[in-house]
Amino acid sequence: MSDYPDLVNIPFNNVFIRDAFVPCTPLCSPDPCEPGYWALIQDNWLVLLAGETAPTLPYGELPGWLDAPAAPLTIGMLHGRPLRVLPVDKACVVQPPFMAEALNAAVQTMDNATLGIGGLARQILHWEEQSRYCSLCGAKNLPFSREWGRHCPVCNARQFPKVSPCAIVLVRRDDEVLLVRKAEWPAGRYSLAAGFLGMGESLEECAAREVHEETGIEISNIRYAGSQSWPFPSQVMVGFVADYAGGELVVEHAELEDARWFPVTQLPALPPTRSIARRIIDAYCG
Repeated sequence: MSDYPDLVNIPFNNVFIRDAFVPCTPLCSPDPCEPGYWALIQDNWLVLLAGETAPTLPYGELPGWLDAPAAPLTIGMLHGRPLRVLPVDKACVVQPPFMAEALNAAVQTMDNATLGIGGLARQILHWEEQSRYCSLCGAKNLPFSREWGRHCPVCNARQFPKVSPCAIVLVRRDDEVLLVRKAEWPAGRYSLAAGFLGMGESLEECAAREVHEETGIEISNIRYAGSQSWPFPSQVMVGFVADYAGGELVVEHAELEDARWFPVTQLPALPPTRSIARRIIDAYCG
């Protein structure tokens, strides 16, 4: 087994769309006013057209029943055609032959490229919603000419897309691994300890702190394993593998429903394979 598995080719990372998608920012390249693809985002769902083998992004004219609360954004060219992002009202009822699939569905039917487009579109819409007004003086922000940043015409403050780093870590003890469970997850599912980076912390320090806070376990020999864009709503999951260094298991019930040591030959239900948590578990427990 490799000490450093390939954890770059994970859904939501750009690897699955970079050969077909050429990005742009709205003011860098005007809308070409020709038929194109649509990334229709309804909260955490992507509106698709049912296909013979897998659902696809809509192309061309949109249906009359679609309720869009904002104007579309052209974010680049997909297969040589414009790709437009549009929010869909939460109350809008999706009608056949269209369908909606959650970006974090328990069972995914869309392919990795479509999933990647949906994740990118969701992050862009989240940023557009969060950056409308200056956080210092409250004036309406304006976009930069060639990037997704915003600037305030009154106080000249600048804002850039905010991506929140999270550390996620697999802890090993001989032939066992430490897995945790949150109450809102599907029944029986366990995953890896994880949490947001704190001010003044390195990612390795964050990994050690989160494990200790949630489970009482001390870790050492923390090694980077890979990272994943995670558009829920705008994070990057930075993965690590670490060794057990001491401590008794004490579950922090304010954060978790359960935490246990599992033999690598008797693992419980795990997250879907689109997540870095599952990729790390598969790579280091395989």
